[in-house]
Amino acid sequence: MSAAPHHPHHTTARPPEHADHNRPSGGHDRHAGHSVAMFRDRFWLSLLLTLPVLAWSHDLEEWLGYRAPVFPGSDWVPAALGTVVFAYGGLVFVRGAVGELRDRAPGMMTLISLAIVVAFVTSWAGTLDLFEVEIWWELATLITVMLLGHWLEMRSIAQARGALAALAALLPDTAERVTPAGTETVPLDALAVGDVVLARPGARIPADGVVADGAADVDESMITGESRPVAKQAGDRVVAGTVAAGGSLRIRIDAVGEATALSGIMRLVAAAQASASRAQALADRAAAALFYVALAAGSVTLVVWWLQGDPEGALVRTATVLVIACPHALGLAIPLVIAISTSLGARNGLLVKDRIALERARELDVVIFDKTGTLTKGRPVVSAVSAAGDASEDDLLRLAASVEADSEHPLARAIVEAAARRGIEPGTVRDFESLPGRGARATVDGRTVAVGGPRLLAELGRSPVGDAGAWAADGRTTLHVLAEGRVIGALALEDEIRPESVEAVSRLHRMGLKVAMITGDAHAVAASVARRLGIDEVAAEVLPADKAEAVRRFQAGGRRVAMVGDGVNDAPALATADVGIAIGAGTDVAVESAGIVLVRSDPRDVVGAIELSRATYAKMVQNLVWATGYNLVAIPVAAGVLVPWGLDLPMAAGAIAMSASTIIVAANAQLLRRLRLRPAADTTSLPATAPASA
Repeated sequence: MSAAPHHPHHTTARPPEHADHNRPSGGHDRHAGHSVAMFRDRFWLSLLLTLPVLAWSHDLEEWLGYRAPVFPGSDWVPAALGTVVFAYGGLVFVRGAVGELRDRAPGMMTLISLAIVVAFVTSWAGTLDLFEVEIWWELATLITVMLLGHWLEMRSIAQARGALAALAALLPDTAERVTPAGTETVPLDALAVGDVVLARPGARIPADGVVADGAADVDESMITGESRPVAKQAGDRVVAGTVAAGGSLRIRIDAVGEATALSGIMRLVAAAQASASRAQALADRAAAALFYVALAAGSVTLVVWWLQGDPEGALVRTATVLVIACPHALGLAIPLVIAISTSLGARNGLLVKDRIALERARELDVVIFDKTGTLTKGRPVVSAVSAAGDASEDDLLRLAASVEADSEHPLARAIVEAAARRGIEPGTVRDFESLPGRGARATVDGRTVAVGGPRLLAELGRSPVGDAGAWAADGRTTLHVLAEGRVIGALALEDEIRPESVEAVSRLHRMGLKVAMITGDAHAVAASVARRLGIDEVAAEVLPADKAEAVRRFQAGGRRVAMVGDGVNDAPALATADVGIAIGAGTDVAVESAGIVLVRSDPRDVVGAIELSRATYAKMVQNLVWATGYNLVAIPVAAGVLVPWGLDLPMAAGAIAMSASTIIVAANAQLLRRLRLRPAADTTSLPATAPASA
């Protein structure tokens, strides 16, 4: 199976019903019912019709010193074809203006329509000898350039909004369902929870589920942004849209349709692209104000030049003012940046649920991490071994792992895994006995061996050995190993720090941010983690119910803080913070309390979210400055203030300048795609034996 375009039965990948991927978020729906293809086709046909209008224009014949072929009716070529261009290419803008006026929200479509209607009426007046003016070539050129600008604008937005289409294309057309009689090919909407499907090498997984049989490396980059394939075997979760490689998998489905991770991600992407933005609101107000500024400037231009005895110049310059003042660049400045940043984030595993949260991320002073499961992996590992007497470290681990081999306790599993990593085989065990609250005891190769903490030592009247005292002071969990009643060594266990955490903290410091940590662990444990990671502030022994209050304490003095947690028991704290970031959401993308959801369990993605926020804001500001500055300069020039110095801007030049401004804004927004949210290689890492305290 292979990726296929979106089909109606792809319920998992169906974009949200009301998503309009050509509509700039937050702006007026000036392109309702329009498509990229429609503007493209109208541009090319209008261009073909404009060429003969130019060729038979008396102005161009005079300026360029040539004569167009003369035949009966040739004088009517510009008027006839110019009218066709107006009706075919220009009425698109007129209909848009009608919609804006109906909504009492005049904008760029209204300005464009005023300009082309003035030019159209003026041209016919000249053709009928009511004025000594002939601007059919300018009208046709104006409409053609405007169509080109709209085509490029809509294509840019469509490309940026392509994140949803790309996600929709991740699903295969069909799935291979396993039945008692073999396999059968069925459409995706025929799958149900509990079905078993077969994913062959190179195939896309059709639905979320758990591997029932088989092993394969799964490419999850399209969902999590993780470039390296992830090994999957029986019992591991897989999600729809990912690709199996190097093996086949039988997957028992546990989510279909709108319940899948892919659908959840699509909903977040669509919501983020449509959500409100403070910068967008500012741009909308500026665009609305610009309409009235342009209308006033056009009226003044018409009156002033008409009173000076130049009615032809008055009409042409008025139309030029209306054209050049069209807030295309202003209307595109923010929506395109929003669309690109959202899709860029989604490709890197950063799902923006709330645009305001992303905008606030650039203003942060403090980033607070929950410790367990965020900075650490949430599971203990053996970090140190101390043997006493004639016992070696391997002997100590072999005896301890033998006693704990059948236990499901997390500390027991950590000891067994530590022995396995060293290639140590457990001995023969019998007479296993659990010692509640103290440890465990068994006979290993004929010797009585016990593994336990300080309470076991106290009960037996024994003293700690080796580095046990220092480990305890450092907040580590210490287990002692006794053979025939004699202490032969000790093991230190800690909650393993994620290797990425040191780099994340270091990069946040380089960005000028303070880093804090909230944990329910004891002060000694918290201090140990903070010291190893370079964390600035710590709140220890915090109960889950008190995390929100701890966040408020960090906000004292007006500090803006982000809370980073797993989105489960951290929900109140995430909601209290200025920016809530749910990390390691994996396939559970419905984290209601967070404004930003990080798919991977990688704290470095917090850095990526802040970098995306800063880069997005910078692009918004650049585009707003350009779009408003352009109009401040261009409108007076179009009105003719420089005519006394020999500079009179033709209408076509005004259209080109307006379109060029739009293209510049679009191109500047596209530069955001060059942002790299992850370093090429990790520059900071922890020593192999330096996990954090539990």
